[in-house]
Amino acid sequence: MLVLLPPSEGKAPSGQGAPLEPGALSLPGLAEARAVVLEELTELCSGDEEKAREVLGLSEGLRGEVAKNARLRTAGARPAGEIYTGVLYDALGLATLDAAARRRAEESLLVFSGLWGAVRVSDRIPSYRCAMGVKLPGVGALAAHWRAAMAEVLPEVAGDGLVLDLRSSAYAAAWKPKGEVAGRTASVRVLHAPTRKVVSHFNKATKGRIVRSLLTAGVEPGTPGELVEALRDLGYVVEVPEAPGKAGRVWSLDVLVEEVH
Repeated sequence: MLVLLPPSEGKAPSGQGAPLEPGALSLPGLAEARAVVLEELTELCSGDEEKAREVLGLSEGLRGEVAKNARLRTAGARPAGEIYTGVLYDALGLATLDAAARRRAEESLLVFSGLWGAVRVSDRIPSYRCAMGVKLPGVGALAAHWRAAMAEVLPEVAGDGLVLDLRSSAYAAAWKPKGEVAGRTASVRVLHAPTRKVVSHFNKATKGRIVRSLLTAGVEPGTPGELVEALRDLGYVVEVPEAPGKAGRVWSLDVLVEEVH
């Protein structure tokens, strides 16, 4: 099983560890595309601060993120699972998983990123600020920048098992499963049961809880249909709003929640 996650907008501090080693990151097929973004982002943030803030869409209160990006090559690096924070990652609670569940997380979770393309939670990265929706002056729109490299790398990473896609739309734009891979991919929408509407907090927290449930239970569904059964067994209310269509179409699942504690 491969689980595709969005990053968090906010991130934990880099800390005092050894700096980034780009060659040590997972998915080496993305290395060239990563180097291009890293070079332009650090150059942008080492120059005119106001221009960098405008390009990155940062408010006045986030001015310090520009200087942080300028130091990406020398800042301390930590496992990505420690860098990403926020509602989804709080609910996932990687730090509190037992050893077996943590090992499954390191093998199956893939976090998408405007800067890195995608990383494993064990990959050591510095804290940064660069959303997938950013358009860098030289690179252009980051989602478009990543598509060719992702199309080459991700099908092999997906292997022959289930792909559980929990990304937001901005990050999903960087890679869309096609063909045979799409047919064993399930995307999940979380709905507030009484209103049948998507609510951001419910959506993020429930996705984190779903991943944690699967990891701690040691469940390894091989198909979208098996995922539906597994989630129901774990206590989730799951609906399949449309019968799966022709081969090569991603399954869409709705998880209904009353509230999130």
